[in-house]
Amino acid sequence: MPEPVMKKVKGDGVNINLAVWEGGGTPILCIHGITANCRCWDVFAGLLAPARQVMAMDLRGRGYSDKPDHGYSMEYHTKDIKCLLDDLGFEKAVIMGHSLGAFIGLAFAAEYPEYTDRLVLVDGGGDLSPEQFEEVFKGIKPALDRLGQIFDSEEAYMEKMKAAPYLHPWSEAIETYCRHELEPAEGGVRTNIDAAHIAEEAANVRLLQCADYYGKVKCPVLILRATEGLLSDKDLLLPEDVADRMTRQIPEAELFEAEGVNHYGIVFQPHPARNAALKRFLELGGS
Repeated sequence: MPEPVMKKVKGDGVNINLAVWEGGGTPILCIHGITANCRCWDVFAGLLAPARQVMAMDLRGRGYSDKPDHGYSMEYHTKDIKCLLDDLGFEKAVIMGHSLGAFIGLAFAAEYPEYTDRLVLVDGGGDLSPEQFEEVFKGIKPALDRLGQIFDSEEAYMEKMKAAPYLHPWSEAIETYCRHELEPAEGGVRTNIDAAHIAEEAANVRLLQCADYYGKVKCPVLILRATEGLLSDKDLLLPEDVADRMTRQIPEAELFEAEGVNHYGIVFQPHPARNAALKRFLELGGS
């Protein structure tokens, strides 16, 4: 799998770290989840580059991007995306988001349709009921709990992550992703994500009304849905009823169900049918 080039670009008053896999055609900008980072897209980049240039951002507060004390909401993220596309000189891009990144991508496509060529929503972007949100946050709690912890070494952190059932089977791509989020700390290493920033983000996500965005999206949309839960069948990020409602309410939306993978596996694990659906949607051909 080729290594990306890392570069700093201008967001809305912050510097954004961007991983770039060079290629041609309309660029693809990838947006990660709530406690993730740009390296969650390595598998997709290996599939899509060099036919397309693939760019994956570290959202503000994550990875190697700036970490302001506040500013963790759709408004800030969508402005960051507009600013970074302007900084790079791109008039349009395919916007692809996973989890929280799908919500951000949806908001961006609705607010800035002139910048959005196509939109890919990977296991996110749906209106969940309060009860569904509670189940989702139960499912991602083990991931949230790692924030702020001190681990003796990078390898101790890797062993902790390898034991997480929701990340099975372990892979080189997952290890690369995990190492990207570590920084030195007194007594060992820790993640480079502030739990307070994530708490602000989570509170704002709960207030979203995604349906307000659906009718404003003017481009073709592919929704990729994972069929397996993280800890149970109740913590799906896109339950069937939510995905069906999205497909009906977003004007040019189509739904693909990635059978046999969970919320993490949909981006990290091999999945030929997912690959074929994505390449067809992006008009790349092949599988």
